[in-house]
Amino acid sequence: MSFKIGVITDSFRCPLEKAIEKAAFLGADGVQIYATGRELSHDTPDDLIKKIMRQLNDTHLELSALCGDIGAFDDEIVNIERIKRSKKIVDLAVKMGTNVVTTHIGTVPEDKNDKKYITIHKACLELGKYADSHNVKFAIETGPEKAHVLRMLLDDLDCTGIAVNFDPANLTMCVDDDARAAVAILAPYIVHTHAKDGIMLSKYALDPRYAEIAKQRKWLELPLGEGDVGFPTYLEALRKSGYKGFLTIEREVGEDPAKDIANAVSFLRKLI
Repeated sequence: MSFKIGVITDSFRCPLEKAIEKAAFLGADGVQIYATGRELSHDTPDDLIKKIMRQLNDTHLELSALCGDIGAFDDEIVNIERIKRSKKIVDLAVKMGTNVVTTHIGTVPEDKNDKKYITIHKACLELGKYADSHNVKFAIETGPEKAHVLRMLLDDLDCTGIAVNFDPANLTMCVDDDARAAVAILAPYIVHTHAKDGIMLSKYALDPRYAEIAKQRKWLELPLGEGDVGFPTYLEALRKSGYKGFLTIEREVGEDPAKDIANAVSFLRKLI
């Protein structure tokens, strides 16, 4: 088996300790935990951190990554505080024994001379060097821009601490990028992935199932296997790239997330 199956604990929409129990019950190999205050934070007391780590050990779950998503890094003034906070999340990752912190950084402009590109680049360089010094990867989540634009930024950074959290659904839903082709573009940088599916609604404006919602929204998250990611061929692309890490299930919508996550675990087990 080349991949491990993870679950974002927050997707269960219940207290963290209960979410860890549910992930273990479903047979997951690991979990990703929010470190932005929703579940844990950089100033969570040590005794609580140790309690969570004991629970992970007792349930034989790895901590695949921390989620450090605190907003975009395209404003120099706002970045001052966000960079400080992100560094503290890196410190927490070290304390908890994981070497991946995932985040969104905002939409990367295609023009390197764009002020926002320069601002994002500067922030990523500082965060990447800090992550480097702690043997951690600060992994940018795919989606707001096409894969080749993110690759341009990554190649433009003089550090190895910035990497990729590959979310195939974000690419499919938001920018109509083919997940399989995107894997080939970003392969050297992929250190973690999210398992999510969905569709770009503009493609389904005439489909009676989605016509109404397409008038109000640009994309729609769907259970694994029901969207346009194309998981069998996407996973094959990941295998060919040499990636052997986590497929971490993320479910941000739906009335019964536990059921959807259970189905997602089963879906992935059949494919890997």
